[in-house]
Amino acid sequence: MRSMRPYDAFLLISFGGPEGEDEVIPYLENVTRGRNIPRERLEEVGEHYFLFEGVSPINQQCRDLLAAITTDFESAGIDLPIYWGNRFWTPLLTDTLAQMHKDGVRRVLAVATSAYCNWSSRTAYLEDIARARAELGDDAPEVDLVRPFYDHPGFVEPLVEHTRAALERLPAERREKARLLFSAHSIPTKMAEDSGGAEQGFGPEGAYGDQLAEVARLVAGQLDREYPFEVVYQSRSGPPSQPWLEPDINDRLEELADEDVSAVVVVPHGFVSDHMEVKFDLDVEARETAQKLGLAYELASSPGTHPAFVSMMTELVREYTEGGERKRLGQLPPCAEERCGC
Repeated sequence: MRSMRPYDAFLLISFGGPEGEDEVIPYLENVTRGRNIPRERLEEVGEHYFLFEGVSPINQQCRDLLAAITTDFESAGIDLPIYWGNRFWTPLLTDTLAQMHKDGVRRVLAVATSAYCNWSSRTAYLEDIARARAELGDDAPEVDLVRPFYDHPGFVEPLVEHTRAALERLPAERREKARLLFSAHSIPTKMAEDSGGAEQGFGPEGAYGDQLAEVARLVAGQLDREYPFEVVYQSRSGPPSQPWLEPDINDRLEELADEDVSAVVVVPHGFVSDHMEVKFDLDVEARETAQKLGLAYELASSPGTHPAFVSMMTELVREYTEGGERKRLGQLPPCAEERCGC
């Protein structure tokens, strides 16, 4: 049983994103620092943002989520000041921790805007927390990051509701034979394998791949009828010689069209909000692919500020501060990452 600890504040940690055209390249430089990414590649990715006047949706989505969490905390009687820090753009995590220290905060309970367990969605957050604390020195607040919440009802239930709504938007004559594509950010296969292997009870795609498959199963199993479903991947980067998790969503759409599938609903279950990877990769690029192939295409929303997702934040705080119920719908084993906490 997890020992309860007192906390002085709640911290939302997210990725960050530009909010103007002049911020796009500096932001991408932050994201790719130390990886020797050519300037031309940064400018190519930057074009995705310029389609939206250089504004990533993620910061406003965090503001909206924070406002909803504040209201939910007040209703639940949780008296914790709420802070927000990003990994790659303002407000930066180091600056937020410095402000927390000035405010007298000593122990922090943090939630990352990532539900799963792999290096990029969890370990990288832990490393950034450690780096920010090291910059502040011995007086830096302690930060505990809550467990992965991929199978928490507050994450799954909004996906179910939003998938139902997307299915209803399909033409009635195509809906019955629709295919569900659950989409998540691809990662290198080596990274996926390192997140847990067969010896921990996970398959060849590691904890991340199995967790994505588990959420897809949980969502599909709560719909009004059975639909064929599968997990696909998106947003691949890196050299072509490096293997990443597949199939790519655009490749799979082409295969499905050849298999006489006429309608798809894409569920962005790898994400907590409809940020740029959803807005461009799924709502622009994959939609264009589907239209070219003659597929009816609907995109479900991510959890965003759905009331169940907001209430999940309150439940996670109570789990860590009061020994509240550890809600999980899935049955997967713990991850190999000892700091994971799932």
